[in-house]
Amino acid sequence: MKLLTYVAFLRGINVSGKRKVPMVELRAMCERLNLRDVKTYIQSGNIVFKSSIGRTNEVAILLHNEIQKHFDFDVPVIVKTIDGLSQIIEKNPFVSQEDITANRIYFVLLNSLPAIELLKNLSEETFENEAYAVVDNCLYLKCALGYGKAKLNNNLIERKLKVIATTRNYRTMDKLQEMCN
Repeated sequence: MKLLTYVAFLRGINVSGKRKVPMVELRAMCERLNLRDVKTYIQSGNIVFKSSIGRTNEVAILLHNEIQKHFDFDVPVIVKTIDGLSQIIEKNPFVSQEDITANRIYFVLLNSLPAIELLKNLSEETFENEAYAVVDNCLYLKCALGYGKAKLNNNLIERKLKVIATTRNYRTMDKLQEMCN
């Protein structure tokens, strides 16, 4: 039985004291689901693990349902394979080392491909001090003033593109890729 390496991204946990998910409990829950080599990174809901389940959507549903049962609230879950994560990082169009070091580069992971018409509508809008590009199921975001001041934030992206999304900075994505290897 071949084990695949996955990264799960949980949306909106441990923010402002709401939807608290202790990482120790989350890891233990994952291990009860027969996920192997479970590691979490920071408190925002990043899990690296191995599983014999062969499809990311099956893993996402498994985690979503168990989190809902265990913690008693709904948490959107996006799951990527290590190859999928590597491709997302490689396709990042914002590669300025200065921007990466200054924490201006963000990855908005989309749970599905947005409709072409919705992407077209979004492309007609401008956001001062922000640049973005959508490649496959990731919206790459460069925030000149930092993500905290960004107008094009996760909630707006979800509303405009009608998809579930979760945002991570470059350092987090890079660290998760390192943890997978």
